Amino acid sequence: MSYAPRTFSFGTLDDISPKQLEIHLKLYDGYVKFLNTLTEVQKDLMKDSEKNAYALSEVTRRIGFEFNGMRMHEHYFSQWTGGSTELTMDSSLGQALTTQYGSMELWQNEFKAVGMMRGIGWAILSYDPVGKKFFNHFVMDHELGQLNSTITILALDMWEHAYMIDYTPAEKKQYVEAFFKNLNWQTVEKRLS
Repeated sequence: MSYAPRTFSFGTLDDISPKQLEIHLKLYDGYVKFLNTLTEVQKDLMKDSEKNAYALSEVTRRIGFEFNGMRMHEHYFSQWTGGSTELTMDSSLGQALTTQYGSMELWQNEFKAVGMMRGIGWAILSYDPVGKKFFNHFVMDHELGQLNSTITILALDMWEHAYMIDYTPAEKKQYVEAFFKNLNWQTVEKRLS
């Protein structure tokens, strides 16, 4: 089975340029392409897994990077489709975050602080359905720091490629604000259910 890149309908975003989106979407397409390529290479190497043990292990590890890169970008881009909407305090997600963090502002401040950490990766809001708890956490690259069995609720790409057309590294705080300004919270909230 091979994967196909998804298409996203953004319209005009505030403070995120069409050129930034064009470049970023090409990068997303690359994750899909390389995942498909690596999956085929893996199948071929499996024909003699003993002889190809080293190459097979490297390809298999790389599949995790490409797969997560594909899925995280799908979370990221889909959050901007359909136009921005507000997260209301009476929504199920708004109520749940307020209950755990004390207020929406306190949750958002913590999430933004995670996004502003040094290094490349992702600021993620995940939900643990077993412990019934949210986590703001950082995922390095695409796979290091994933919390097993949690559901990704919100994904903020903090690799430089996500903002370098529009913002310098010193301006990444402005990028984070633009990210929030364009969110379709209805899309984000559906992930909770």
